[in-house]
Amino acid sequence: MARYLGVRLLLIPVTAWILVTAVFFLMRVIGDPIEASLGGRLPPDQIEQRREAAGLNRPILVQYWEYLSGLARGDFGQTQDHRMVSDIIVTRGAATLELVCWALLVAFAIGVPLGRYAATHRDSASDAGLRLFAILAYAAPVFFVGLLLKLLFAVRLGWLPVSGRASADVELRLQHVSPKTNIMVIDAILYGDNAYLLDVLKHAVLPAIALGLLTAGVFLRLVRINLIQTLRSDYVDAARARGLSTRVVTGRHAVRNAMIPIVTVMGMYIAMMLGGAVLTEMTFEWKGLGFELAEYLKARDFMAVQGIVAFIALVVAVMSFVVDALVALIDPRVRF
Repeated sequence: MARYLGVRLLLIPVTAWILVTAVFFLMRVIGDPIEASLGGRLPPDQIEQRREAAGLNRPILVQYWEYLSGLARGDFGQTQDHRMVSDIIVTRGAATLELVCWALLVAFAIGVPLGRYAATHRDSASDAGLRLFAILAYAAPVFFVGLLLKLLFAVRLGWLPVSGRASADVELRLQHVSPKTNIMVIDAILYGDNAYLLDVLKHAVLPAIALGLLTAGVFLRLVRINLIQTLRSDYVDAARARGLSTRVVTGRHAVRNAMIPIVTVMGMYIAMMLGGAVLTEMTFEWKGLGFELAEYLKARDFMAVQGIVAFIALVVAVMSFVVDALVALIDPRVRF
């Protein structure tokens, strides 16, 4: 196990280097970032001054080396208004992390039980309905699902808030909690007011469902397909021959192996969730990293965009290692 994880751990910097290198050179495809963002709004001499201040007048390989050196120190660059991207990642990244965690809970809570039910009721009307639901959940644009949820539960029924991470007064009071984590649910718990905690949870419901359904459909189909195949295995037949009930055979013997593909693709779909988080955060005004990324794209602040995208690439590299570790724990065969 240690050897297996050690090899995977060594692959993290290699994967991260490939990803951040791709980000660096792809951002240069657009041309000069300063010219792209400020061209036509500032005179040429001021643009040249900003290029020099940002080091963009140096040879491309020198810029690349300084970029990698900065990343090694945790420096993801600066925005046009001289904010450190690393500070934005700390404050806004916590909001995106919170949203993705809630969305993963929704995806597992919906996808895994429904996939199990569909597999044990194969070719029934309910199985066909669940497969159709899985296709719709995966194919529907996350912003469209978000708008429908807002219209139904926030506007028409008035059960849930329409946007934001918390009410304005709650968010203001939670700014003074200590220690501040920037994760609203934890800050509300630390503040010690159940009303604030309930307000934060209510604001998280619709964004979590909108983003979680995207992955829930994939989980449902994966669990269904793999559980059907697992239930045909010899060891499952042997368990049935010993007189074990269908519930025990499915729960103790089949589901664990059927979950392996789920964990394997989890890293990929967490990366997809980070992409979906941009649209979700814009739809619900959830001020996380995706919201900031969209704002910097509109402002054409490509240095800020480069820093945020590089950070997301590093997260994907780390998540690939975490997924490999989880798969090794679930299925010992992959260690050899």
